[in-house]
This record gives sequence, C-alpha cells and structure tokens, in this order.
Amino acid sequence: MSELRYNMISRDWVIIARERAKRPSDFKKAKGVAVELPAYEAACPFCAGNEGDCKDETFRVKDGSSWKVRAVYNKFPALSPALERTRTLDGPHHFINGFGVHEVLVEHPRHNMTIPFMKDEEVFDIIRMYKDRYEAIQRMGGIESIIIFKNHGAQAGSSQAHAHSQLVATPIVPPAIRTRVEQATRYSDITGECMFCGILKQELSEKARLVLETDSFVTFVPYAAAMPFMMWIVPRRHTTSFDEINEAEIADLSRHLKTVLGKLYSALGNPDFNYTIRSIPVKEKGDQHFHWHINVIPRISQPAGFELGSGIFINSSVPEDCAEFLRKAKVPAVNQ
Repeated sequence: MSELRYNMISRDWVIIARERAKRPSDFKKAKGVAVELPAYEAACPFCAGNEGDCKDETFRVKDGSSWKVRAVYNKFPALSPALERTRTLDGPHHFINGFGVHEVLVEHPRHNMTIPFMKDEEVFDIIRMYKDRYEAIQRMGGIESIIIFKNHGAQAGSSQAHAHSQLVATPIVPPAIRTRVEQATRYSDITGECMFCGILKQELSEKARLVLETDSFVTFVPYAAAMPFMMWIVPRRHTTSFDEINEAEIADLSRHLKTVLGKLYSALGNPDFNYTIRSIPVKEKGDQHFHWHINVIPRISQPAGFELGSGIFINSSVPEDCAEFLRKAKVPAVNQ
C-alpha cells in the first residue's frame, strides 16, 4: 500500500507510491546516452589553456605552471559584490539590490574528468577549495548565507559539460535554510538533542536506508525521500557550519563523495544530478541546533501538477529499495 511519510527537517509530506513504484534498475539510463568528451575543448572557458576566458580568478591550487582547481567570478552572475547592499520597503513591495557573490569552482583542468573517476587527492583539492572560498566569503560584510552546489547535466541546470561547482552568497537567508534551522531549534527545545544527530542514530540503527559509512560521514536515502535515489551525506561529528570541517574530515569526505557519486554513476548510468551543501546562516554560527550536510538529488523524475499544486511529492520508488540498490553498486575505476 502507498503511505505518506513526514520529513521532520523540511516539514514536507511525501507519498511513497508503492503500487506504482518502479524497480530501482528501471531508473537506469539507456546505454549510449552518456556522451564521450575530449580532454580539451577549445570553446570551453574552464579548460586548462583557456584561462583568458575567465580572468577574474579568486582562488587556485597550483600544479607547476598549471593548476589543479581554480575559482573564478561567474561571467553572468546572479549577484555581485560590486553593488552596495540596500533594502527598500514600498508597501507590499520589498526590494534588496543584487548584492552578493557568484563564483564558479572549476574542479579539474581536463574537460572530460568527473569526480567518480578522479584520484582521492584530486577530490580533496575540490573540497578544500570549497572550504577556502566559504571562509573567505563569510568574512565579507552583508553576507547572510553561503550556498555551494553542483549541477551535473542539462536536466540539473548545467550549461557547461566541464566539471564545476558554484558558490552563491546571498544578502538574505533562503527560506529553505531558515525552515530547517527553525525546525532543528524546535526539536532541540523539546528533546534536548540535535535533530540531525537523532536521525543519523536512527539510520545507523535500522540500516535499511544506509548507502555508505566511513570514519567521518554517513550517506543514506532519507526515510521521506521526495525523489528516487535522493541521498543525504551527514558528518558524524556534530558541526553546524561547513567551514568547521577539519583536514581529516576533508580527506574522508573526498573518498566518501567520490564513492557515493561513483555508485550513482554505475547504478543509474551517469544520471544528471544536483548536490548542495546546506550550512547554518553565517551570522548564526554560534547556534548549535543545526547540523550541516550535503543533499544529493538525481534528476530522474520531474514534479508534475499535483506536486506543484500541493507541495507534496509523489515518489515512485521505495527509499529502502533504492538504498539497497546503491549499496550493491560498484564504483568506477580511476581514469587518468
């Protein structure tokens, strides 16, 4: 029978449609869909040798005369640090100018390299870049929230095939973050415990939705997953802000993320996906109720009229089945 499951973090309800649920293998893309990419693309602004296309560099890890990872300002930014933050109220109209930061975080000099096929130390450089840029931008005045995210594939919103992530720093706290922080605070006020730590403890006890465990991180399919193969990567250590990650945890997360994305690649045939690092708002770092984490969403289903009209998602997969399928999936070999 179908059932409604409640996501206590987002306060959303999800319908797990068991009668119409597909087998996990049914979500795998057909053979031949993945496009073979060259190591270098003359028209790609992110390839090594084309640095002149993105001159406004904010960060790089050097590799002799070249680089391993680099961060640049987005050429078509959603927000800009050149603007002065102003807020205007005009009756029901509320306006803030487009102050903020929008950077592109280039993950590798080669055009055809993605995280599942990288060496551990290459993924380490990516995570380290995330932390360095997070630390630098939170020191700016007027920044309320920093969102680091990755769009992989056209269905996930990516317009460039070259592996990259993005960072957007906003002058407001996004509603999705505010809701989660407030819900975590309510839970802590009632129970005296961190909501995320409690969920992690439950998942480790039940094991039915676990995908991967390593020294510092645990990945599982949420009990009330809104979409097929949705996953949370949660640090075992209670930390509220992403920039609190230490060197040992960066190393572990590098291997962990590479494995999780590798399983996704093998199990579903290189699906389009998004991942987002959800961290506490910049000015609320002292608040211990929140617990930063990474949300991974494969883009293999689309919301339809019911979801848009109700805010309730219908998941045509069973979270426990998706987790089992991913646990058994192999990881691709390093491609050098």
